[in-house]
Amino acid sequence: MNFRFIFLYLALLACFAVSISAQSGRIKGTPTPTPTPQDRTSVGYVPTQPKTPVSAAKPTPTPGGDDVETVNSTLVPIPVSVLDANGRSVSNLQEKDFELRIDGKVAEMGEIFRSDAPIRLAMLFDNSSSVLIARDFEREAAVRFFRRVIRPEKDQAALFSVADYTRLEQAFTSDVSRLTQAIQLFPEPKGATALLDGIVEAAGYLKKSTGRRVLVIVSDGEDTYSDPLNTLEAVIRLLHINNVQVYVVKTKDFENFKRTGERQGNANIQALTAERRMIEITQQTGGSVYSPIDEREMKDAFDRISAELAQQYVISYYPETESDKAGEFREISVTVRTKQNVTVRARKGYYVPRRN
Repeated sequence: MNFRFIFLYLALLACFAVSISAQSGRIKGTPTPTPTPQDRTSVGYVPTQPKTPVSAAKPTPTPGGDDVETVNSTLVPIPVSVLDANGRSVSNLQEKDFELRIDGKVAEMGEIFRSDAPIRLAMLFDNSSSVLIARDFEREAAVRFFRRVIRPEKDQAALFSVADYTRLEQAFTSDVSRLTQAIQLFPEPKGATALLDGIVEAAGYLKKSTGRRVLVIVSDGEDTYSDPLNTLEAVIRLLHINNVQVYVVKTKDFENFKRTGERQGNANIQALTAERRMIEITQQTGGSVYSPIDEREMKDAFDRISAELAQQYVISYYPETESDKAGEFREISVTVRTKQNVTVRARKGYYVPRRN
């Protein structure tokens, strides 16, 4: 009897030792990874505090990196604005009226949605020292814009400020009062302008959302502080990959007109570069640049963007995904076959996605 008791006791001890060893092996072999800043950036994380002091080196995500070549869906949404000779939206078109070409060849379209598709909108507000005089009216016009565009049951908007760093002032919300409060609480403009960095941050934030992704930039367009890796070409690539359409309300002419009474100020190299940059970004993504000179034109610029978003068509295109072609650029051309004297605005291309 004593022998059986001793044998059972030893067997239980052996089993207990094996269990402890197995638990120890699992803990050592699979440590919990800690997300890095690059990991957070790749999924659209936006810091609410300055990335770095002005004098420090600024780590910025590389738009052309591998993290932006893999996409979650093969769908390429193509927002299309059709305007008549007077700049008014043409809103009675059907699928048979459109022709889509990819690299010059006629392509089959998926569904065409009208303006009832949900909007996910980010506004990037220049809060640097280069934008001072127009500040108060910009705020008023932006508030009015949000009230016109945001449909509480469908749409959401977010608000960013950009100077020498980008800050998320208000996360996605359908509550216009929260957006209004965030605008009114903007600090005084100061610092340099890292505009391209701000576009990268906002595009990453929009990447997480579903629906029409729209970025509205309120700025003079100048950039004096962005990371050198965030070139114009890299930023446009990122916007294409993340399916973001960009509109710009350029404040440079407004500032000049208030100071000098002249419609156009002295066009220095920096101002010309900024203008070309904004035109290229909006043309590539299917948006537009507005350059108001006074309060009436500022209000009209926001009203026209609002009206355009309300009358857009969205063509769904499902490209073939070939692993050996992933990352290659494809040109997009959209025309209206059944009407004359209309202007068609749509994104200029997409990058072949990888299969999930």
